[in-house]
Amino acid sequence: MTDTIRNPILPGFNPDPSICRVGEEYYIASSTFEWYPGVQIHRSRDLANWQLATRPLARATQLDMRGNPDSCGIWAPCLTHADGLFWLIYTDMKRYEGNFKDGHNYLVTAPSIEGPWSDPVYLNASGFDPSLFHDEDGRKWLVNLKWDYRQQEGGDRFGGILLQEYDVERKRLVGPIHNVFTGTWMKLTEGPHLYCRDGWYHLLVAEGGTGYDHAVTMARAREITGPYAVHPDNPVLTTRNNAENPLQRAGHADLVDTPDGETFMVHLCSRPLPGTRRSPLGRETAIQRAVWGEDGWLRLAHGGNTPALEVSMPGVAQRAPAGEEVYEFKPGTLPADFQWLRTPYPERLFSLSERPGFLRLYGRESVGAWFEQALVARRQDSWICSADTELEFEPDEIQQFAGLIAYYNRFKFHYLAVTLNDSGDKVLSVMSCHDEWPSGRLDFAASGAVVLAPDQPVRLGLDIREHELQFRFAQGDADWRSVGPVLDAGLLSDEGSGRAHGYFTGNFLGMAAHDISGRATSADFAEFCYRRHIH
Repeated sequence: MTDTIRNPILPGFNPDPSICRVGEEYYIASSTFEWYPGVQIHRSRDLANWQLATRPLARATQLDMRGNPDSCGIWAPCLTHADGLFWLIYTDMKRYEGNFKDGHNYLVTAPSIEGPWSDPVYLNASGFDPSLFHDEDGRKWLVNLKWDYRQQEGGDRFGGILLQEYDVERKRLVGPIHNVFTGTWMKLTEGPHLYCRDGWYHLLVAEGGTGYDHAVTMARAREITGPYAVHPDNPVLTTRNNAENPLQRAGHADLVDTPDGETFMVHLCSRPLPGTRRSPLGRETAIQRAVWGEDGWLRLAHGGNTPALEVSMPGVAQRAPAGEEVYEFKPGTLPADFQWLRTPYPERLFSLSERPGFLRLYGRESVGAWFEQALVARRQDSWICSADTELEFEPDEIQQFAGLIAYYNRFKFHYLAVTLNDSGDKVLSVMSCHDEWPSGRLDFAASGAVVLAPDQPVRLGLDIREHELQFRFAQGDADWRSVGPVLDAGLLSDEGSGRAHGYFTGNFLGMAAHDISGRATSADFAEFCYRRHIH
């Protein structure tokens, strides 16, 4: 037994955690943004070792994100359990840039975590980060922030936390809307959760924005509608003044009690690459032990308000992830680690049955498209990792390309693609986009430099060593050869070039096919292998 948990407990892109316990099992729901299916839910029996349980928003009646911009889609889900049901609240964000936010809040329920999950109930659109609170008297309340579009650049458009009752029988919000908390000096008040303890209503919120000033604030009141008094030692959790802590951007939290009455806080964080403020793994989920003081306020058990990298958990052994994951493509469903982008109609993007033993991608719109992009990928969850695949693809012209991609969004990717050159040769092309927003300029690092043998598969690989990404390839019995220059892996992050904090996801590694001629030329991938460095 190691008796400690090392953070993060959900490495790689797993932000905005919401946690609940049912009996001896714990569940964490996290944001998935534009990646489909929506909402990622992990389960655990010991708070240390987590397995993916489900992604519940998996059909068009629940979620259709075609046309959603980058980093829109599923924001900050809230998972609770009451009355024999799981209750999942989520936002489908349709626009977030500029003064306006168009986010629609919904509720789905299920008798078990595996489902079946209901069709959604529409709640409101007044602001994002909705959360459902089940009060001790049986009433249910929705809290979400209010978006104030009137504020100019640099102003605080986060207009307070709204509270309204939810009527289960009528399946709608009812009664007056209360603005119960307008935040503290840190501003940008979001991510609300309510708890009832010892006659107090405790309100937990995130403040300071999801960048390096992020924080967790708590306040409490005797009545659910307030007034709420702020924690005397606020903020409860932050790294805004501790640049040396390996868990940066700490904030957006939720609480859970164990069967023995201990309290734990899960929160988002990021781990920047050494010497930088770039986090290609995205915002991850960490856990902290918490205690309730004699004054009735919650504090971190280890003291202070900065997150601990290691957390005491007597009698628990935290298992290391596998050093290698080899994914074979069998008829049925994709391996659980993989997702695609936006659409609830994956049959237009890929097939596992058209050629058994292969993942067949149908080339659709261009790389970075917001409607139909044939890209199937998994999260990068280690600074040092490798990926490779074997591709069979015979393009007819330059508008058809397929291959191995490291993808953050439409303006941040590195892509080793098989295509044609002007002479009709099948070639490798290294395409790289550095977030030159709004132009999205594409660099061709080695276009046409490597001619491939026709009618033969090609092995494509990449190696990431913290800041650096290097592509490689091989054909036939030949050894691997590097192709293209060493690329900047740190660009594939929230804080990469362009808009400093305009994105909210993480880097994915996977397979892609694009056919901007509109003929849906197919590409077949035999397998996908992911290797991670185990610290």
